[in-house]
Amino acid sequence: MTMITATPDDRQAKRNVTVLVAAQAVLGAQMPMIFIVGGLAGQSLATNACLATLPISLIVLGSMLAATPISAIMQRWGRRAGFLVGATAGACGGLVGAYGLFLGSFPVFLLGSLLTGIYMSAHGFYRFAAADTASDAFRPKAISYVMAGGLAAAIIGPQIVKMTSTAYVIPFLGTYLAVIAVNVIGSVLFFFLDIPTPPKPAADAPKGRSRLEMLKTPRIAVAIICAMVSYALMNLVMTSTPLAVVGCGFSANDAADVVTSHVLAMYIPSFFTGQLIARFGVEKIVALGLAILAAAGVVALQGVELGNFFVALILLGIGWNFGFIGATTMLADSHDVSERGRMQGLNDLLVFGGVTFASLASGGLMNCSGGSPVDGWTAVNIAMVPLLTLAGGALLWLTMRPRTA
Repeated sequence: MTMITATPDDRQAKRNVTVLVAAQAVLGAQMPMIFIVGGLAGQSLATNACLATLPISLIVLGSMLAATPISAIMQRWGRRAGFLVGATAGACGGLVGAYGLFLGSFPVFLLGSLLTGIYMSAHGFYRFAAADTASDAFRPKAISYVMAGGLAAAIIGPQIVKMTSTAYVIPFLGTYLAVIAVNVIGSVLFFFLDIPTPPKPAADAPKGRSRLEMLKTPRIAVAIICAMVSYALMNLVMTSTPLAVVGCGFSANDAADVVTSHVLAMYIPSFFTGQLIARFGVEKIVALGLAILAAAGVVALQGVELGNFFVALILLGIGWNFGFIGATTMLADSHDVSERGRMQGLNDLLVFGGVTFASLASGGLMNCSGGSPVDGWTAVNIAMVPLLTLAGGALLWLTMRPRTA
């Protein structure tokens, strides 16, 4: 990956971005690992097939519950402290998940998933940390570059799965043990971050808007809606993908390859998403992302050949990138430092609340809609329609009103 060239104005920001890109590459590998094997492992442990994706749902639930506390930790003790808490929880989640597989216990395995959610929550703040020390001009590029670090994770994670999923007699045990190593190694990177801890406000300092006041701000509300929908739809479809690919007669390695292509598509556009936002405006890029997500659903509904899975999941990744990075940029430009802790925690609480619902729905739609994997896959993709309508309508409403906030 090309090193980011420093300038006097953004030297500190670009150093931090470089560290966060590396963290995204190493620690971010955990996410494709979990999404490839989580549903399959859950299917092997659960007594009810409808609960196969419950482990992934609990990861997202844990992330939602941890969003506000993690944000508060970062506000009080700095980004490094919050990220180290997340990496520690990720390692613990891998350990407990491995123990659950060893015991053949679905409840223990679910507990490991819930702990992993704390890691996922902290991981979600990388994009905000990238903006902390960046100038207004560099901010969208900083967010985009950090998201691009997931490109390496998209390659590393699935390859680790291929090497470890059958390393032990118990399927996927090796993968969860590898998760521990990923978190231990990746946590070292955070000691190179140079992001000042936000100063404690003076008694007479402006308090900023309340959470309710911020939610009533049209631009903030629409940014959150678009982030929720982009992330929820990506999770809805990607969670079901390994089950659909294997259920339609392909191998677990085929599922890993499809997820690899998807995660690559999630992050490759990040090398130029920031430039596109700067040139065309954030609203247009978010709208493009929503349109590409819709196209992913259309392709998925055309058939269940391996090529359909690849194309649909690639489009899903690109659509998520434009929609989510665009919404993140919109949000970052809509609040000040005094509001950062409240706003970012609230945003991730709501975003991952939507993603939790999507991941819960994913398993039910996939395994309990109709009598075949094809029926379930069809139901998953049709479920995208109402959420896309909501986000598209909200964005259209925002662009048609005078910009006051």
